[in-house]
Amino acid sequence: MVIDIIDLKSEEFSDLSSVQLAMVRSAQAKKNKITRAAEEEKRENFLFMLSNRNARSSALRDANAEVDARVNEEIEVVKNDLLYQIKYEGIASDGNDVGPYRYPDNPNYSLSYAQRFLVVRNYYMDVTTDADARLHAFSMDTLAREYLGEYYQTLYELLASYCAG
Repeated sequence: MVIDIIDLKSEEFSDLSSVQLAMVRSAQAKKNKITRAAEEEKRENFLFMLSNRNARSSALRDANAEVDARVNEEIEVVKNDLLYQIKYEGIASDGNDVGPYRYPDNPNYSLSYAQRFLVVRNYYMDVTTDADARLHAFSMDTLAREYLGEYYQTLYELLASYCAG
């Protein structure tokens, strides 16, 4: 797998741990999937335009430009998420006398509220893929109310936005 989502040769990423490298590979796989889907969409656009004898028109160029813009945005989201995960993984790997920091077993109170928000969000996103069950479990979590402070309502609204209707 060619890694091009970030430059692993740069000084910033030269000493990544195996966990962080796994994060990079996962993000690269997401990027590759997005890119493959975009190429397939462009091919379908071309074949459609060709069947209508418009393959050399500006409509094809415009349609492909829309696909490229959307793909660039999606890849940027994946890259930004990767950069945050790499940065956060170093913080999260520490621990105290109880053991490694891990929500909800051993929450890290030295994190900022924004970092706590992401820890709890990641925890609930990994617990289940059922958005309604995720929201219900979060709403019953009394530790989250205290741990997140003002961010509790923001996370509640975010998780509620994933629910259907």
